[in-house]
Amino acid sequence: MKLNTIKRVGRSDFVNMGPIQLRQPIPTRTIDNIDPFILLHHYGPYEISEQNNPFDLGPHPHRGFEPITFLIQGEQLHRDSLGNESVVKAGDVQWTTAGRGIIHAEAPTKSFVQKGGTLEGIQLWLNLPAEKKMMEANYQHIANDDFNVVSSEDDKVKIQIIAGELDSINGRIQTQTAVNAFMIDITKESKYDIKVPSLHQSTIYLLKGDVLINDSESLKINENQLIEFNQDGDGFSIIGNEDSKLLFLSGEPINEPVTTYGPYVMNTQTEIMEAMRDYQMGKMGFLPV
Repeated sequence: MKLNTIKRVGRSDFVNMGPIQLRQPIPTRTIDNIDPFILLHHYGPYEISEQNNPFDLGPHPHRGFEPITFLIQGEQLHRDSLGNESVVKAGDVQWTTAGRGIIHAEAPTKSFVQKGGTLEGIQLWLNLPAEKKMMEANYQHIANDDFNVVSSEDDKVKIQIIAGELDSINGRIQTQTAVNAFMIDITKESKYDIKVPSLHQSTIYLLKGDVLINDSESLKINENQLIEFNQDGDGFSIIGNEDSKLLFLSGEPINEPVTTYGPYVMNTQTEIMEAMRDYQMGKMGFLPV
């Protein structure tokens, strides 16, 4: 297999988001976005208790993209203006298509806060093309055990296929654009080659551990944690220097102007103003506090 060369390597430094401190590998000063992925937040691990619960996000709107949560540890309650209410548990994925507008709220469940525990996850913003920015909103929640898994022959590498396709195994999430999203668990001293579609821009992000990519670039926690690949090969290789967990993302670039403001991702400033007006007028629905 011809390996995709490495385009950029990035850190995952902490930023402050209100009362929460989280890692932000996209965007940074050197990586604005990896089209079609425009934001990646790695929150936690936080120790949640009745005395410490900063991750209670009340109702807020979105338009023009897909906010996605990969929950690594813990338990969260999701509510939205479409009438959905679900408990998202460790390993689950919630994939929201904001489209023309949705209001949602997320917080650790009351029972999780009362008993205490560790909360950790990934929040990903996946852009929508102009032709789909005003589509009907939608919500998908898939439980950890319901995803298809690709395993190495020795079972030392397990790849959860969340969206897209790998080795003719499909993800459970129905996507609006051509994207892949895989959660990869690799044990120490194991190796695996992952194929990447030639039309996709792709990136891999380290959640925990220590790995070697393409026999040349190391990813370690608190050092470099993200790699963006060029579109010049058939895939890439991973070697586990320790037991590690990674998120792989790839997608066909949209190649359209991107204008963002707060919770909105559109193509023009005028569309941002329209989104703000529509939210204020109640056109994105309603969700009680």
